[in-house]
Amino acid sequence: MKIIPTPVTAALAGVFSALAWPWLWSTYGSSASGGSMELVLGTLLLIGLPAHAFVVGFKPADQAPGTRGVDKPLLTRIGAWLLAALVAVLVSGALRS
Repeated sequence: MKIIPTPVTAALAGVFSALAWPWLWSTYGSSASGGSMELVLGTLLLIGLPAHAFVVGFKPADQAPGTRGVDKPLLTRIGAWLLAALVAVLVSGALRS
């Protein structure tokens, strides 16, 4: 399966990560639960892997050899990921109030 990261997939990954993190923290984050390894693994699987797959991608950007520069599409996807995560946090917080 070929995954091509786009701003839409990045935004969806941001929403997923923003909604998954509170559950991870409440389940494994307290020091009393002793679940630090579970918290790390959950973070890698539920935040890191979707971010890498749907924001960064698995294929390096095509650039001419010897050129250096900013990957503007990647910056756009990172911005979409962060903005969607922020909106998801704000909306879920407003719904809980």
